[in-house]
Amino acid sequence: MQNPQVSILIPFKNTSEFLPDCLISIIEQTYSHWEILAVDDGSSDSSYQIVEEYAHKDERIKLSKNPGSGIIQALRHAFNQSKGQMVTRMDSDDIMTLNKLEVMVNSLLHKGNGHVAVGQVTYFSSRGISNGYARYEKWLNHLTEKGSNYNEIYKECVIPSPCWMTYRDDLLKVGAFDSNRYPEDYDLTFRFYRNNLKCIPCNQVLHYWRDYDHRTSRTSEHYAQNYFLGIKLHYFLNIDYKKDSVLTIWGAGYKGKEIAKGLQKAGLKFIWLCDNPNKIGKDIYGVEMQHFSTLKNIKNPQSIITVANEQAQESIKKYLAKLGHQNMEDYFFFC
Repeated sequence: MQNPQVSILIPFKNTSEFLPDCLISIIEQTYSHWEILAVDDGSSDSSYQIVEEYAHKDERIKLSKNPGSGIIQALRHAFNQSKGQMVTRMDSDDIMTLNKLEVMVNSLLHKGNGHVAVGQVTYFSSRGISNGYARYEKWLNHLTEKGSNYNEIYKECVIPSPCWMTYRDDLLKVGAFDSNRYPEDYDLTFRFYRNNLKCIPCNQVLHYWRDYDHRTSRTSEHYAQNYFLGIKLHYFLNIDYKKDSVLTIWGAGYKGKEIAKGLQKAGLKFIWLCDNPNKIGKDIYGVEMQHFSTLKNIKNPQSIITVANEQAQESIKKYLAKLGHQNMEDYFFFC
């Protein structure tokens, strides 16, 4: 396949101050065989008019309005209108590096079907980036450099929503945007994982990710912690959970309790572990807390670890290594 067309799906809502930079970064790409499917999700500012002006100047830009409501419906509508052999998504408030499409297209052409092209990202903001976002960026880029994104998929979304590209056939294979589960980017990442689409390693920054107070991921209820935990547990039980294993939960904070409630709702028993002497022996939701050393006497365990402290995580990893337990087989970090 030479010079394949790339469909760029862009849902947008009230991002008029950022849209020109976004669209210009695409128009100036070193790879020019693309189409934009821009879908207005009910903007009340001048966003629609801004995209319309660019669409009048460049026939590769197709503009429409969301026939439904919300980002999933907008993505679904954009994808249904698209024609490209390769598909990617772009956030209307972000900026592409000039060679982003070229790098991703060449990666897919080299590797073929069954792969997802990813790229490193850099956060930027008029007020500076918080330590939390800086750590997330470093963690994410370290995974992307090796193409080992799925190794820590239960921690956080390991494929940024605006920095991936797949063959159209592969996106259809994983269900594209048929799912109604939020956060939609994390859900799609899990479906890439479930269908064994391999991440292509990338050592280049390809995307500038804008942070500001009213961005959707900061303001929408669909990106609250309980939604993330719900997706993690849903896909764990459908992909990695072995029915003949004994489930354990490490940690009794908010995340541990939410996972415990989720397992009980699913009718699954588990052993609850911790190292807090004030909690050991006490009942939470009818389950007695036990010391983590109990694990060495459990046959065929699978551990869900919800301990957030990084030093504690390293200690847990060392302990599990001594027991011969393997990441993504015997234990999973849900934090």
